[in-house]
Amino acid sequence: MLNQIMDSNDSETPSTPPETPFHDLDHYLAIPRVSGLALSPDGTRLVTTVSTLNSKGTEYVTALWELDPAGKKHARRITRSAKGEAGATFAANGDLYFTSARPDPESPEAEPVSSLWLLPDDGGEARVVYSRAGGIASVMAASKAGATFVTAPVLAGSTSEENDEERRKSRKDNKVSAILHTGYPVRYWDADLGPAQPRLFAVEAADDATASTKPATVDATAPLKLRNLTPDVAGNLRNTEAVVSPDGKTIYTSMAKPLAKADSRFVLAAVDVASGSIKVLLDQEGMSYFPGPVSPDSSMIAVVGESDSTPEQAPRVTLHVLNLAGPEMLDLVPLAPDWDRWGTPAAWLPDGRSLLVTADDDGATPVFRVTVPDGTVTRVTLDTAAYTDVVASPDGLNAFALRSSYEFPSEAARIDLTTGEVERLPAPAERPKIKGKLERVETVAADGARIPAYLALPDSARAQEPAPLLLWIHGGPLGSWNAWTWRWNPWLLVSKGYGVLLPDPALSTGYGQDYIQRGWGQWGKSPFTDLMTITDEVVARPDIDEERTAAMGGSFGGYMANWVAGQTDRFKAIVTHASLWALDQFGPTTDVSQYWLKEMTVEMAMENSPHLHVGNINTPMLVIHGDKDYRVPIGEGLRLWYELLSSSGLPADDSGQTQHRFLYFPDENHWILQPQHAKVWYGVVEHFLGKQVLGQDVALPEDLGL
Repeated sequence: MLNQIMDSNDSETPSTPPETPFHDLDHYLAIPRVSGLALSPDGTRLVTTVSTLNSKGTEYVTALWELDPAGKKHARRITRSAKGEAGATFAANGDLYFTSARPDPESPEAEPVSSLWLLPDDGGEARVVYSRAGGIASVMAASKAGATFVTAPVLAGSTSEENDEERRKSRKDNKVSAILHTGYPVRYWDADLGPAQPRLFAVEAADDATASTKPATVDATAPLKLRNLTPDVAGNLRNTEAVVSPDGKTIYTSMAKPLAKADSRFVLAAVDVASGSIKVLLDQEGMSYFPGPVSPDSSMIAVVGESDSTPEQAPRVTLHVLNLAGPEMLDLVPLAPDWDRWGTPAAWLPDGRSLLVTADDDGATPVFRVTVPDGTVTRVTLDTAAYTDVVASPDGLNAFALRSSYEFPSEAARIDLTTGEVERLPAPAERPKIKGKLERVETVAADGARIPAYLALPDSARAQEPAPLLLWIHGGPLGSWNAWTWRWNPWLLVSKGYGVLLPDPALSTGYGQDYIQRGWGQWGKSPFTDLMTITDEVVARPDIDEERTAAMGGSFGGYMANWVAGQTDRFKAIVTHASLWALDQFGPTTDVSQYWLKEMTVEMAMENSPHLHVGNINTPMLVIHGDKDYRVPIGEGLRLWYELLSSSGLPADDSGQTQHRFLYFPDENHWILQPQHAKVWYGVVEHFLGKQVLGQDVALPEDLGL
């Protein structure tokens, strides 16, 4: 009897929690994820979005949380629903708009759709202020005027909201999904474009003709309507950006301009709110323009210009200020033309004399202050973090932003704009504990260029017990390792005893235009040799085991993993995710062929195509691809898999057994976003590396059904 009681008690004892969340994938996936930041016009309220796992652990649900800008009060959750909320935007009067597909309490029978919600500044209950059959995509509000705008999809040719709803219902009832295209592109990342097209709407009080005829209740709110400001722009607002002037009179947006031969570029246009007229402000051959924030007095707008790439020349990203005050002549002034970084304008300071800008810079993304009009650039944040979602306080003394690094995920912080000091604000959750160490390492390429990298190591790594090394190659390729990432998180593998090397080879941003140009159109040259050179440097360390190494990468990093496989046998295993394989096939089938085909000639593509070296591949490879990936279509993964088995130096044997593996996700895209699929992804990667690099039999995830 005593033994039975003891056994029973033992079985009910909670299991020991993992040493860190990175030692257990369930705990890792449960870490709250922070994104987006909105500051009220008076600077007293700060709102962010927090994503957490649902009770089943099958998807992330978002909620809005309010943070104290002064850093005194605890963070508090202000929305709650199974569908989640997003897109927090403050109106000039302090009301908070957001979008959500949660059911309207006053119309519970209605089919849930992403609607426009309002949480009043006085602390009342959130309520739906506008709902439509096609949903609301995003919301904007003027900071100094009572003007609200939304972006929403409309079926081309719809004559009214009612007509749009009828046509949508007809397609749904008749199970029609066909789309007739008249231009390019036809899809983007993981979304099929059409038949709906985005439009900009003003949110206004309904007139007598559109107001409900039902008797009003004592707490009824004034009915609203949407006024279509861009009914005739066709699909040219797809994948574009828009900002509203503080006075609420103008919306500035990029618009796609179709060109011959399936090409396009982006022009900058102004939409007059009163009349709905559209005026193109910037339209220059070989350039695309994108709107930044509008100055506090609505007289200037920050503009980002991006030059078209050519096979010989990498694109250049430049900052400008467009003077809007002149009646006819618009004055486009280059801002900091000698600054060799790709800046993203984030916020004007209240005096309108300077901009806060972020830019990749040597393994970080600091906040900079750029003075208008002389273009003086001053670095504000001095740490090695990456900053996004920057907003300025009304007094201009502080800024608020989300920051992250390889030591912590995104968190809200207050930045003292005088001293550059940064203070973490009270957050919904504490930083996850990390066990390991992060170092900045570098070496020098044959041409004298510096090759920098991060190196994440387990605490156990030392000369007596050197760690196996994983070379991780970033995507882009125009990017760098500088911020926390949930999809490729090095600490998960560090917790298993690996060292993870995160290099920034040629083509990486944050090191100047020349560093990008070094690898332009020559993916298999400088980027490859840089990666091998920094790997040589690191494996020479006594705490790294040069006999146990592997290479991994996704997207461009997957391309490079494929290229590495055909050029060297130095690695025990290679993991290639969403990877480019046959560049002759990839070019015309990616969702942005017009961009890709400017980057390399046919001859350059063939010179750099990994598939031509398949016969040299003697390294076991794990191929990972999602069927809904439109950026790197599934055909790349399917062809790679077939040619590995049929033509590599490590083919399947007569019984069909092979050391290569193919992890296929029928319903994932370029990224693996569903929590349980992320768990499978990491589990299969750990199994594959364990077998090939460590000689260990790590169990496969049970949900694979094997």
